[in-house]
Amino acid sequence: MSGLIGKKIGMTSLYSEAGKNIPCTVLEIEPCTVTQVKSVETDGYEAVQVGTGYRKDKRTTAALKGHFKKAGSESKHKMVEFRAHHGNTPFSDDVVLGKELRIEEIFEEGEYVDIIGTSKGKGFQGVVKRHGFAGVGQATHGQHNRQRHPGSIGAASYPARVFKGLRMGGQMGTDRVKIQNLQVLKIDSEKNLLVVSGAVPGAKGSYIIVEK
Repeated sequence: MSGLIGKKIGMTSLYSEAGKNIPCTVLEIEPCTVTQVKSVETDGYEAVQVGTGYRKDKRTTAALKGHFKKAGSESKHKMVEFRAHHGNTPFSDDVVLGKELRIEEIFEEGEYVDIIGTSKGKGFQGVVKRHGFAGVGQATHGQHNRQRHPGSIGAASYPARVFKGLRMGGQMGTDRVKIQNLQVLKIDSEKNLLVVSGAVPGAKGSYIIVEK
């Protein structure tokens, strides 16, 4: 198996053996249930679908209820599919429909993982915060309320339009972000906690995907 679903709890810090303070993120990864096993014969590719989190039956469609019933599982709030990469099978033969996967079975302390999450929404932001622009000079030489403005955005009669993709103000955040090579510092199997080095995208309590 190549990964699991979890939740971001928050940040803290740990001390290494050399006494160095390491900023880290605490993730809660409850046992994930295998809700579907896909194969080349039936689906055209190999993958494992896992689910986590509780969802009320009244908020679950009839189709999904039948889907979870096949796995002998209660309704799940979040489902993610882990596919095979580079021709490798993402799961072993003992990963079967309805099995619960725990963090100590998938990850080990000291190894490196990739984490996918949805970044925090920042709303509508200007070019200074969104793209790191420096602004238009200082407040002298007749400048009025222009310190954080983008300045000139194009030519004149030609091309007589603004090219697509130009960096301007707009909606910032709520993007799918992948952070690679974060080291697993600690695993607490009793509390279902996984501690990784560095920062993880997303707000506290948001779902994240941890992959090897």
